[in-house]
Amino acid sequence: MDADDEVVAMKDSGKRDRHSGQGRYGLHEVEALENPDTDIGLCGWLLVLLSVLLMLVTLPISIWMCIKIVKEYERAIIFRLGRILRGGAKGPGLFFILPCTDSFINVDMRTITFDIPPQEVLTKDSVTVSVDGVVYYRVQNATLAVANITNADAATRLLAQTTLRNVLGTKNLAEILSDREEIAHSMQSTLDDATDAWGIKVERVEIKDVKLPVQLQRAMAAEAEASREARAKVIAAEGEMKASRALKEASLVIAESPSALQLRYLQTLNTIAAEKNSTIIFPLPLEMMQGLLKH
Repeated sequence: MDADDEVVAMKDSGKRDRHSGQGRYGLHEVEALENPDTDIGLCGWLLVLLSVLLMLVTLPISIWMCIKIVKEYERAIIFRLGRILRGGAKGPGLFFILPCTDSFINVDMRTITFDIPPQEVLTKDSVTVSVDGVVYYRVQNATLAVANITNADAATRLLAQTTLRNVLGTKNLAEILSDREEIAHSMQSTLDDATDAWGIKVERVEIKDVKLPVQLQRAMAAEAEASREARAKVIAAEGEMKASRALKEASLVIAESPSALQLRYLQTLNTIAAEKNSTIIFPLPLEMMQGLLKH
């Protein structure tokens, strides 16, 4: 029962760590970095004591070397004799360091954006495309960003390029052109998981442009044009079919009333006269011609 309770407690602790924004590795690694098992030792304490004495002897000049200011969007990681000082990142505001034994590194906590250079990718259906994008990230844990990685910015940039290649390599051309949001979300999840141990939070990934080869563009344009022409022919055929049905119905109506044909003749003459033509063709009924011949 005790072992089961311990496992449940560990799971609950992991969930709380994720919800609190520390990440999967953040809380445990920060505790290990900020609370080392071994102390600085006797020699270390002697050096610290000498540094304090030096500061007191050189007052008030040394006070300007000990007081440091961190801006609102920055955090300072203090190293004392090479070890991260207990308490983690300092700031914003004033903090004190000891001369000779302490050093510090400022970490920018603001959101950083960078462009992913165009990547030549071979898709799943063997089509070469050039894709670029943009990534938004920020430092979530300054201690991990300093202690776990040499250059978090450069590492994130390189990882974004390789992730873009890996994700697009599993998609075909149609999916790349239509599912940009899904690809961007997949990249964001992959990058966020990979950079969690570095104290980096990837906030957003966007696919900017997908460039196709010129020959492929021409082929796709020809395919689209052929598809439009096919639809136009189908629409024209349907129109001819409807028109023929309407003419059939009109012929049946005219056949029932002979005078309707004469009215159609007059309507045709009216239309021709409105167009101001020099020659007018007037159709005469055969019955009228036969009557004139008898006289």
